Amino acid sequence: MDEERGYARAGGKQGMTDQKNQEMNTPSPSDNGQVKSLTIPPGRLKGSPRCLNCETDLIGPFCYYCGQPDKNFMRFFPVLMRELMEDFFDLDSRLMRTLKPLLFRPGKLTRDYLQGRRFRYTPPLRLYIFSSMLFFILAAMLAGGAITINSDDEKPDKGTGIIHIGTENEEDLEKAREALNKLEPGLADQLDEFIEETGESEDPSPAGSPDEEEYSASIDLGIDDEEGFMIAGKPWDKETNPFIIPLMPDFINNWINDEIEESPQKGKEIEANPNLIVDKIMDVLPAATFILLPIVALLFKFWYLFAGKYYVEHLILALHNHSFLFVIFLLLMLANSLAGWLDPLEEGTLSTAVHWFNIALWTWTPIYLLLSLKRVYLQSWGLTIGKFMVIGLSYLVLLGLTTSVAAALSFVLL
Repeated sequence: MDEERGYARAGGKQGMTDQKNQEMNTPSPSDNGQVKSLTIPPGRLKGSPRCLNCETDLIGPFCYYCGQPDKNFMRFFPVLMRELMEDFFDLDSRLMRTLKPLLFRPGKLTRDYLQGRRFRYTPPLRLYIFSSMLFFILAAMLAGGAITINSDDEKPDKGTGIIHIGTENEEDLEKAREALNKLEPGLADQLDEFIEETGESEDPSPAGSPDEEEYSASIDLGIDDEEGFMIAGKPWDKETNPFIIPLMPDFINNWINDEIEESPQKGKEIEANPNLIVDKIMDVLPAATFILLPIVALLFKFWYLFAGKYYVEHLILALHNHSFLFVIFLLLMLANSLAGWLDPLEEGTLSTAVHWFNIALWTWTPIYLLLSLKRVYLQSWGLTIGKFMVIGLSYLVLLGLTTSVAAALSFVLL
């Protein structure tokens, strides 16, 4: 008797479910009694009785077999874009829940992730990509200042790459103004005004200086005034005195000598437009720092060899700590850019507040990294501090090498 009642209840529930699904899939009639035409079949709309991917019977909004949500993308474009952003970055809530422990609770994200509490936070790799992307975009936008202007009375040393413009020669000044017209409008106006002010000055050079009869306006372009490369005490020559690395294949030595031959021309291009090398470094540096991640995880693995953790656990900590560093540097750049824009003279309250803000962030950064090691690996303070210093020095060396390689590669790729 009980079994019959159970079957009856199950059949009743199944019948209600089938009826509900049929009602959801049936198009609603219009006012004139005709069925509206649809661009997709009714069975492909949201509320389908089966998964549109694997045909498994659905019980809820997600397929329990393959995980696909029971929804389609035939909707208004703004709604579709919002859902895509949620899928890729989860900016609505998960990122907000992630930022607080990322900035103020060292090691918590890694501990929670390793203990299985993951869904509430942005995944480590996605967090790293998002934070590094914002950092490098802003850094590329703010990169500049490669050309500096000075009016030192003293004659610079040989090899500093200073271009002198005599202010007593009108012909030279006219040529200089023609050259300045090829620069960016703002910079050209600034240099032209500077040259005019220098020409109107009646203050001569200091007595006894090499340029006693002439006061010069100078533009520092940072050019190295080398005569050439020297190999074994003789000038480099691609044919007669090339640069050779023993035990290296010929194609590598030939490539190195080709780069040496092209370097003067590349130097002139950088002289004409210093942003070329800056832009190229910004193209290479993100990939270089990403390659640095597994090496940092190897450092953690080596110094915590007996901590009983897999390599991927060390990699997760490296992802979280690098995300923290990118967010900190992002905040520093935003704060200093805002202060430089609103208070260029650095005499107001805003500049003072930003100054203390910088001190606070630079002080918190090493403390955060130390506490993250202590919280994740749970070792004594003595061991944690010692390993933190060794890992920190090793990381600085690796970062310097990575930056040098990125700069060299950027020069080669010009």
